[in-house]
Amino acid sequence: MYATLRWYGGNVELADQLASRADEIKAVIGPVQGLRGYYLIRTDGGTVSITVADDRSGAEESNSVAADWIRENMPEVAASPPQISMGEVVLSL
Repeated sequence: MYATLRWYGGNVELADQLASRADEIKAVIGPVQGLRGYYLIRTDGGTVSITVADDRSGAEESNSVAADWIRENMPEVAASPPQISMGEVVLSL
């Protein structure tokens, strides 16, 4: 399994904005081959999204489709792209 974390620092409101568009997010992320899960977290300092996929190609595709959707639908967010970390899941409980 591979996971992607996207950190949108300083943008606490983004979590609520994205959550209010859950159907659109599902339509974009849902078709990613091997998708296992998508999570959206509101933190004290921003917003984090986590995508878990079967393999690296699914994780990379999730990054690509998320970036495209943000650029098209929330250009104000696209001006400050997230920090992205991606890697192999080495422990799942």
